[in-house]
Amino acid sequence: MNLKKVLILGPESTGKSTLAKDLANHFEEPWVPEYSREYLENLTRDYDFDDLSTMAKGQLQVEEKGEKLAKDILFCDTDLRVIHIWSAHRFGKTDSWILEEIETRVYDLILLTDIDLDWEPDPLREHPEPEMRLYFFKKYLELAKSSGFPFEIISGSREERLQKAISAVKIHTKI
Repeated sequence: MNLKKVLILGPESTGKSTLAKDLANHFEEPWVPEYSREYLENLTRDYDFDDLSTMAKGQLQVEEKGEKLAKDILFCDTDLRVIHIWSAHRFGKTDSWILEEIETRVYDLILLTDIDLDWEPDPLREHPEPEMRLYFFKKYLELAKSSGFPFEIISGSREERLQKAISAVKIHTKI
């Protein structure tokens, strides 16, 4: 059986990591954490444009490690699309190799987390304003639609999100 990959995508503070962990636990499979979080937690200055390429490379490495650990399915808490959105927003550009790499990455399903959860403050999060959360949600929705991969918007309580996501994973991955 070919490895199936599920990408969990969405704005800040929309439950991506929680959903990735919950799905991994349910299916007894690994999940790939967001490398940028680890990178930024260890950075002693504001991130710059070049840091985004470093974060992108790190994300690819952790995803490749996860692929080796998975039996049937791998859950990815974000991917290079997130780095592209942040780079375009903050710096007005994205490194061309990141855009090229996005085109080569294949996912069996994208789970797009909705902005219906309350904002949880975190030193690494930048845009708690409702209009900015909506702005970023629309950006991620555009990426999901243009990806060519099936996608589902996941909303509701933690349990509702998990049940919707489990159903979507079973339908789209045949697992």
